[in-house]
Amino acid sequence: MNLRMRDDQQEALKARAEEEGRSMHAIVLQAIDRYLEQEADRATVRRLGAKYAAAHSDLLKRLGE
Repeated sequence: MNLRMRDDQQEALKARAEEEGRSMHAIVLQAIDRYLEQEADRATVRRLGAKYAAAHSDLLKRLGE
């Protein structure tokens, strides 16, 4: 896989990597891991929200009145 970034993104990433004493590659992998974890969490919340909304639809209707 090739990752194409704008010049300003690459410069900012390079500067951040130098500040942290890490490689640009390590920072990008960490960002990908964080994104994937956040999206998995969002999917779980959506799934559970739908499950409990359906299970407690009567209660939610009464609370909305």
